[in-house]
Amino acid sequence: MVKNNFFKKLNNFIIAEAGINHNGKIKTALRLIDVAKKNGASAIKFQTYITEKRIKKKYRKIFDILKKCELKFEEFKIISDYCKHKKINFFSTPFDRESVNFLDSINVKLFKIASFDIGNYELINEVLKTKKPTIISTGMASLKEIDKVYKIYKKNKVDLALLHCVSSYPNTDSSSYLSNINFLKNRFDCEIGISDHTNDIKIPIYGNLIGANIIEKHLKISENHKCVDAPVSITGKQLYALKLETENIKKILNVASFGTRKVEKGSRIFKRNKIL
Repeated sequence: MVKNNFFKKLNNFIIAEAGINHNGKIKTALRLIDVAKKNGASAIKFQTYITEKRIKKKYRKIFDILKKCELKFEEFKIISDYCKHKKINFFSTPFDRESVNFLDSINVKLFKIASFDIGNYELINEVLKTKKPTIISTGMASLKEIDKVYKIYKKNKVDLALLHCVSSYPNTDSSSYLSNINFLKNRFDCEIGISDHTNDIKIPIYGNLIGANIIEKHLKISENHKCVDAPVSITGKQLYALKLETENIKKILNVASFGTRKVEKGSRIFKRNKIL
């Protein structure tokens, strides 16, 4: 796979994952967009689904939560238009064919496949038909599953990015397995990022330092925002701090340079070739 045409031009692509934190209310969804834009997110992502096609009714507790948080397709059109107005990238994670086709019809630039669907080839093939760049999270995925989906995208010549992810809500620092990022970078010829479920920004900063150019973090409006994914979500203030820290990493790393660097000019008089 040629290094992704879409993803290779991205520079610290920070995704504010609105997910279902809007609680099924369009006004809250629009407020989340405002928070994401104000605090420097590159994109905001939602989840688009028909509840009955996402989970069986016998799982009543989860079914009821998802049903309550389900937005209608026409509401996503409003969200898409609002993101264009605010000049922030909008995309979504579809969970069924209908949602894929709808999102494609409103011209999303890319798709996201959730960790839970990395082996759902019926859904993946529907996304592949659009030929649009796709980000896939790898929580709970075996190396065999990751290899397979990578080869499918390579065969179809569709741009792919893989996000290291641990499907624990919330996750802890010690269970973040950041070594996976380097492993994935060495194994796959595609962009590698991180989808983090800790409730802070330290882990994605560390992830960025070792090469995760795409960062996905759940977003909430404030600490008082009562939403489904509050335990794994950060506020706008934290999002802004994340943006600043990742920008600072690039300045700290800089590019390799030897000899007398600009900041060392005042020390040249102390450099010796022999003992006096």
